[in-house]
Formats: sequence, structure tokens, C-alpha cells
Amino acid sequence: MKHVILGAGAIGGLVATALSSLGEDVTLVVRHEKLAAQPTTLTATSPTGTISAPVKLVSRLTEHADVLWIAIKTYQLDDALVSIEVVPRIIVPLLNGIDHIAVLRGRYGHDRVVPATIAVEAERSSRGRYVHHTPVRLNLAASGEPMLAEIVTRLQDLGWSCRFIPNEATLMWSKLCFLEPFALVTSASGKDNGEIHADAGWKAKLEAVVREACTVATQEGAEVDAAKILAAYPSGPPTMRASMAKDLAAGRQLELDGVAGPVLRAAFRHRIQVPTTSSLVGVIEEAEKARRI
Repeated sequence: MKHVILGAGAIGGLVATALSSLGEDVTLVVRHEKLAAQPTTLTATSPTGTISAPVKLVSRLTEHADVLWIAIKTYQLDDALVSIEVVPRIIVPLLNGIDHIAVLRGRYGHDRVVPATIAVEAERSSRGRYVHHTPVRLNLAASGEPMLAEIVTRLQDLGWSCRFIPNEATLMWSKLCFLEPFALVTSASGKDNGEIHADAGWKAKLEAVVREACTVATQEGAEVDAAKILAAYPSGPPTMRASMAKDLAAGRQLELDGVAGPVLRAAFRHRIQVPTTSSLVGVIEEAEKARRI
């Protein structure tokens, strides 16, 4: 199949490298001003080894493709979609949050969009070079199984954990209920995973935000388990931090609305109180303002 990856950051580069290493036809869409500097051979390093693979480069998609994998920040979506001039057969968004699913379906049609989530601590070490420190977990809506089952099986051969999930609410909220609390707590505290679990106060805040998110998710039709989510954090690397925390420390734009917004808006719709979530969002917003001064 012909795959197109929109976004050359940590996730987009990782997906592009993995697919190309399996012999798939992979095209990477990058911004025009960065096209000349982008390598045509990508390298991904994991705890189990290193793979390298070639990709094609374009700044605009003008030819037919089978799958478009979208791997960008939530706030980049509208601008990035301008570069997609020919709509692929299916679209698999790997963005954080939830709201982008409705946006994409409104633009391209319900059945063309296959909701998906990817969970991995990864970073781009330099142009064309990517590192992931944790195993890759890719979950997709069951609607994508007829077209993607074979490639998913082959990704598992690379050590990826992949599943098709029938309930889209469970698929999307399961990741958000893990990501959003961790992103808020690591960003607001400036602490990493190990430091949070060694600090009773911040550990309590993490637990509170997980429970608030799960309460909201249940009202949205998702099957989530707060106890299982909380049990998963200690198994992660002690130095793990959410990408939002890294962005805040580096002075980059944050995905705060894309990650926390769905929880706050759904909580408002269902009249659910989420005081710890709201408090941490306020702390991060103040930190953003302070760095601009």
C-alpha cells in the first residue's frame, strides 16, 4: 500500500520509518521551507535496536494514496491539511485529544476516518533521526481492520503492540485518561514520573485528575478503569515526562486545549465537577503567561 505521513516530528518519523522498513511505499509530507533539509533516509532507535529506511518527500500531496497517517500537534491541524490536495482512501489520525475526529469526519466523511491512538515516549533527536524509549502501543478503531489488518500484523513483528477496538469512545478516552492527567501534572509540577510518585502531594493530584477524567469518560460512553490507569504509571521510566511538559520547559506552544479541553468541555456538558483538573490547567496557563513576560 501507499502510505503518506503528515508530520515529520517524533511520531510521524517513527511511523514513517517503521512502515518503510517493512517495504511499504512511504511518502513524508513536510513544510515547503523545510523540504530541502529533510533527509530521505530515516533512522529510528529503540531499546531493542536501530532501523533505517528510505522515504519520499513532498510538501503537498497531489497523488493518490491508500492511507494518510496524521502525526502533528492538535493546533497545527487546520494549516497542515491545506497540503493534502488529493484525499487518500482512509485517514488515520494519531493526534492527542479527541476533538479532531469530528473535525476530520466533517471535512472528509465519517467512514474515511479511522480513529486511532499511539502511545510511546519518543523524540526527534535530529532531522530524520528518532528515538523511542518505551514500547509503541498503537490502537485503531475496528472500522480500519479490513484495510489495515495485514500492516498491523507486520508492525507487531517489529515489537509494536497493536489492537483494533470496537468502541471508539473507549479507544479515544482510554488514552486521554492516561495522557491528560500525566501531561497536566508533569507540566504543572516540573517533575518527572519518578519524582511525582515520590511526592505524596503530586501523586495525590495525579490520582485525582485520573479519577476526574475517568468519570467524564464514562459519561461519554467509554469503558475505562481508573485503578488500571493509575497502576500503569509506576511501570514507566522514572524519567518519563509528557511532551507538554517538555514543550513548556522549552518555550514551545502547548497542546493544552487539545489535551485538557475535551475533559473540561465534556465535564461541563455532563455537569461534572473536575476541580483538580481545572486547577492544574490554571497553573499551566499562568506559567505560559509568565514565560512571555
